[in-house]
Amino acid sequence: MDRLIYLSMSGAKATLQRQDTLANNLANASTNGFRAEMQAFRAVPVRGDGASTRVFALESTVGADMRAGPMASTGRSLDVAMQGNAWLAVQALDGAEAYTRAGALEVNAEGQLVTPAGLPVLGDGGPITLPANAVVEIATDGSITTTVAGARPQQAGKLKLVEPETPLSRGTDGLFRAADGGDLQPAPAARLLSGTLEGSNVSAVETMIAMIAAARQFEQQIKMLQGAEQRDQGAARLLSAQ
Repeated sequence: MDRLIYLSMSGAKATLQRQDTLANNLANASTNGFRAEMQAFRAVPVRGDGASTRVFALESTVGADMRAGPMASTGRSLDVAMQGNAWLAVQALDGAEAYTRAGALEVNAEGQLVTPAGLPVLGDGGPITLPANAVVEIATDGSITTTVAGARPQQAGKLKLVEPETPLSRGTDGLFRAADGGDLQPAPAARLLSGTLEGSNVSAVETMIAMIAAARQFEQQIKMLQGAEQRDQGAARLLSAQ
């Protein structure tokens, strides 16, 4: 009985965690550059007196699905889609360097190039500031050219594009960082597509199917717990009748 309770309890908890991950992925099915979060579980024996016959299901983080999302042409000069393994460097809220594939860039009131969340986009020399009322063009290597009416085109900076050699880790803010916490060096060979956005790599249909399967699995775990309770009550009645 004790084993059944432990198995059902840990299984139900693991299934709820999986549902949370799937729900977050589904909510970001239309978020530009989003990478689906992946989740796995492992069995860990319960240590104590006697034989280790009981196990818990514990979450084993496996990172994110790094497959590229679909590309969509927008014709907007500030929209960029990184190609291959290229990532765009931005400044996170804590001031540290982070990386994203979301390329719907904007210019804020101070003339800084920022992400839709308002995070400064980094160039090789730090945040990028553009002239007021300038026409902006971004080349495939990340070079930014601005043209103000009546003036010649000027280079306003270059986007910092990196190509990590080891998998990046996702933070709680949705941004990615190097595994060692350091800053990556610019990748001269990294390229992007201007006037294009990369969509989320989440498949809404597959995610909904996985959520239905997880809900049914949770129901089975709860039924096992209820069955264990009923058998425990039955055993208590038999013992009290003697």
